[in-house]
Amino acid sequence: QTKLFDRVGRGIVLTSAGHTFLAEAKAVLARAEAAEHVLADLAGLRRGTIHVAASQTVGNYWLPRYLHEFKLAYPGISISLTIGNTAEVAALLRDGAANLGFVEGEVRDPRIEATPIDSDELVLVTALGHPWSEKTDSSLDFSRVKWVLREVGSGTRDIVSALLADKGLTVNDVPISLALPSNEAVVAAVEAGAGVTVLSRQVAGSAIETGRLIVIDYPVPHRHFFMLRHRELHETIAVQGFAKMIKACLQATLDGT
Repeated sequence: QTKLFDRVGRGIVLTSAGHTFLAEAKAVLARAEAAEHVLADLAGLRRGTIHVAASQTVGNYWLPRYLHEFKLAYPGISISLTIGNTAEVAALLRDGAANLGFVEGEVRDPRIEATPIDSDELVLVTALGHPWSEKTDSSLDFSRVKWVLREVGSGTRDIVSALLADKGLTVNDVPISLALPSNEAVVAAVEAGAGVTVLSRQVAGSAIETGRLIVIDYPVPHRHFFMLRHRELHETIAVQGFAKMIKACLQATLDGT
């Protein structure tokens, strides 16, 4: 007989009583999920749920094949994937909303274990016809060219910041044409002539092969992909199994098998 919601237009909002009860409701749901995890562990890898969070490059281009392999091996386990930038993935892991994280940026948090699992080739690119498309390393002036960047919190943006730092510059010292929330938007903007950017070759590969993007002759260091795990939260057998499979697949690739 307690009113928890008010109807406002076509939606609903919590009443003051609803806000008070919200913490208890979340606690009940958390306990129910914990009980499900216990039952899933008792069933081994025959059932269970894995919540994975990944940054855009990893989640859209690198991770899906491993999700597929695991699902083929363990069809009774449900896997959900949330895509965000590196900072958002780390936050989901800290809050317990994700069991595993996969990112291309560094995460500095004592609660999170970050394990390098693969490397990624990065390239400096621009559109065909851009003044930089025919320039050499020594003639590039990073402080004058327009840049297209990802949003703050993106691992790819951090790479650009590192390149600029090597030149004694920061992002605030260079002209930013656009800051965009996805790799695909960055590719489209650069193709349209908005400026230069740094991208994973996995992201830019198709546009490079068809000539829509030109790789600028400038050395960009490789970066690592990281697997993130919370040091203090319980991991189910399903989560542990998925992490082991990722490592085993990568080791097999290194061994050439």
